[in-house]
Amino acid sequence: MTQQNRASFGSKLGLILATAGGAVGLGNVWRFPYMVGQNGGAAFIIIYLACILLLGIPCMVSEFIIGRHGASNAARAYTKLSGGSPWKWVGYMGVLTGFIITGYYAVVSGWCLQYIYASVVGELQGDPDFVTRYFNEFSSDAVRPVFWTVAILFITHFVIIHGVRGGIERASKLLMPTLFVLLLVIVVAACLLPGAGKGIAFLFKPDFGKMNSGVFLGALGQSFYSLSIAMGCICTYASYFSRQTNLLKSALQVAVVDTLVAVLAGLMIFPAAFSVGVNPDSGPSLIFITLPNVFNVAFASMPLVGRAISLLFYALLSLAALTSLMSLHEVSTSFFYEELKISRKRGAIIVTVATSLIGAVCSPVSSWVGMCPATSSKTSSPTGARCAERSSAPIFSSSASSARCAYCSSFSISSDF
Repeated sequence: MTQQNRASFGSKLGLILATAGGAVGLGNVWRFPYMVGQNGGAAFIIIYLACILLLGIPCMVSEFIIGRHGASNAARAYTKLSGGSPWKWVGYMGVLTGFIITGYYAVVSGWCLQYIYASVVGELQGDPDFVTRYFNEFSSDAVRPVFWTVAILFITHFVIIHGVRGGIERASKLLMPTLFVLLLVIVVAACLLPGAGKGIAFLFKPDFGKMNSGVFLGALGQSFYSLSIAMGCICTYASYFSRQTNLLKSALQVAVVDTLVAVLAGLMIFPAAFSVGVNPDSGPSLIFITLPNVFNVAFASMPLVGRAISLLFYALLSLAALTSLMSLHEVSTSFFYEELKISRKRGAIIVTVATSLIGAVCSPVSSWVGMCPATSSKTSSPTGARCAERSSAPIFSSSASSARCAYCSSFSISSDF
């Protein structure tokens, strides 16, 4: 397939929104704000931006170059440029990485759909113990997580089978602006709460005393996760770029959009959390245990508003997850239909069915999050970040430690979605 007859993005805006959508994901919401707050605030942001500029963007441009030049799936693009050397396996590893991630990323993405439903029908209304118990019961259920996993994969499948312009680009032009509108609405609502200023200070107040090698490595890792480096997504989308696309400018624009979403996510979470005295954690416990409690308490006098904010929040998360799933799904779909010389629709079916099976297997594994003492219904902490032996701490105490127990730390990679 040559550059002349290969599908391509129809507009500059569509190109940027699709590529940025692939980069923007759950990690922007549940990991970046926490890392900023715990690692020096504005000082961490400076280091993160330096990592983006010095390493993230150059790596992204490199993938852009390989993808556009190869004008094919990631595996074939690297093979073309490798000249028969072992470097071709980098492309295959990218495809494999994207394929595996699609399966378990869809599980947590499906949880977001369940929480949209729960917000609509009012199932998240209750005390901290109830919300924690709700998450544990849902995540360990044998049917519901699998159902929502398959549901979001089928939504993704529907987008992918309509091609680059009719599917990915059109969906991105709708989903990304909607995501920004929802994000801004919740940010405004959160920042207007009493005591929100403490959350803003926690997020942005620079503390250079916390700077160490671990913080630098954390910022570097987050920059790569956030920009979807080395997962085949960037390379695959770049294969749909025209020869007139300015690669450096495009990489800068994608990085700006991705970072902006991450910072706004912090402005959405921390002001609301600090308004009720909660010291947020990161990962699934933040999204599915801490924040429902925050919404319940912060808007206790206006329960309908609280339910509306909860609904908007999980809709936002679902959109972020969906745009990432689209890019991950496309990596594998393009590989199968090009290498097996079949139609896009058949290639997409292979990916959807296979990743649904992976998701079905991952669902009970993911429920181990709910088995940890830190998120057990036996503990009164809504943050899911305190060990069972610390459960005597006040439910809404910002002074309580947010350290994970040994069991949690063994699953800390789950925070890197």
